[in-house]
Amino acid sequence: MKLPKKPLKCYHFFKHEEKKVVSSILTSQSIHFSQTRQYSTASTISDPSSITTINTNLLLFMNHSPVKNALWEARSSIFWNYSSIVPLASSIDDHLVVKTPSRSRTSVVYKFSSDFELRERYRNPMNQIRIEKLLEDLDALAGTISYKHCSSDDGKARSLILVTASVENMILKKTICIDNDLTIEGAVTWVGCSSLEIQLEVKQSTPEPTNSTESVSLTASFTFVAKDKTGKSVKINQILPQNEKEKHLWEEAEERNKMRKKKKEEKKDNSNELLLANKDNNNNILIKETCLQNSLVCQPEKNNIHGQIFGGYLMRKAYELAYATAYSFARTPPCFVEVDHVDFLKPVDVGDFLHFKSCVIYTQVENSSRPLINVEVVAHVTQPQDLSSEVSNNFYFTFTVPSDSLRNGLKIRNVVPGTEEEARRVMDVRDTFHP
Repeated sequence: MKLPKKPLKCYHFFKHEEKKVVSSILTSQSIHFSQTRQYSTASTISDPSSITTINTNLLLFMNHSPVKNALWEARSSIFWNYSSIVPLASSIDDHLVVKTPSRSRTSVVYKFSSDFELRERYRNPMNQIRIEKLLEDLDALAGTISYKHCSSDDGKARSLILVTASVENMILKKTICIDNDLTIEGAVTWVGCSSLEIQLEVKQSTPEPTNSTESVSLTASFTFVAKDKTGKSVKINQILPQNEKEKHLWEEAEERNKMRKKKKEEKKDNSNELLLANKDNNNNILIKETCLQNSLVCQPEKNNIHGQIFGGYLMRKAYELAYATAYSFARTPPCFVEVDHVDFLKPVDVGDFLHFKSCVIYTQVENSSRPLINVEVVAHVTQPQDLSSEVSNNFYFTFTVPSDSLRNGLKIRNVVPGTEEEARRVMDVRDTFHP
């Protein structure tokens, strides 16, 4: 199945055009998005006899961002035609194929320069892009790419579940301007037995007509795992890099996986040294004095096509709390630097009572012109009736502060652990993400 070279435009259409648009997205290499029309909830419900499985599924997307809607509709369409689903046979290799990275490559274009309503959805109070909404869209794009790679060679779905396992190295390379068009794109770059890595890039063109170039503003790496309905890992399509860039990306991902396993084996406990080194310093502040927390009950409007809470939504809520934590600590609006790592340890279901706890886990103040604030957010699925909870996600974000605040005399304090348990957490995070 070859992808067309000419990008197709993606709009939001009314119900009689839904299936046609979704089919176009699945086979298109690029989605040019402009928020020109939206689904009408009233028109879908006005004639109850016309409500089909497709219409019911589309209700999942009514409360999400327009760009994410288009991606989710494309992904979910493989479930609408149940006759096209390829079962997981007793011989799992029967339906496996080898695909090139280009087969899964997908891109989305945000027409910020010409679409006022879309631009306002993504604008924050500082007249910059809302990073938390971009996190949601990147997760949706990564999920769509993973499903495209794992489908059979004729484009049909295999009856497997793909879940986000982790996110790492999401680095902001340059400021993203809310008034210029934006492109997010990516492809599968590495495949293991049941896991795959998707490399994503956020690109933005310069506004100068004489020098119209597109440069990378943000990069990110998502890891997905394939499971069956019982939760067991299943084999997926392998990958065949073709050109030098694809081979280089595969080698980088392979090296990351090796280093990740090596770091787990080489963890050392230097917690006592850290406690003693930071014992007496007037510029220190304890981790527990930087904490914030909030809670929510997970609503049906935030579930994905498998009936669980969308991972991008969890990242957005964690980012919002992390930003508030860094803001409260630094006493000035922080600037996003990177998402160091995100772990998805346990699925979160509709109706779950979710509790987020955040803190500044440590600071890096050696470079006085660009101090770094490292924030940890831990999400717990809580059962208040049983007084019990279980960790579902770990999030690690890095922020800095505006240079003009530093010029005006702002000083970032050194955050230190107060207990051995906190010291071990700090050492683990430092050794893993900032060795």
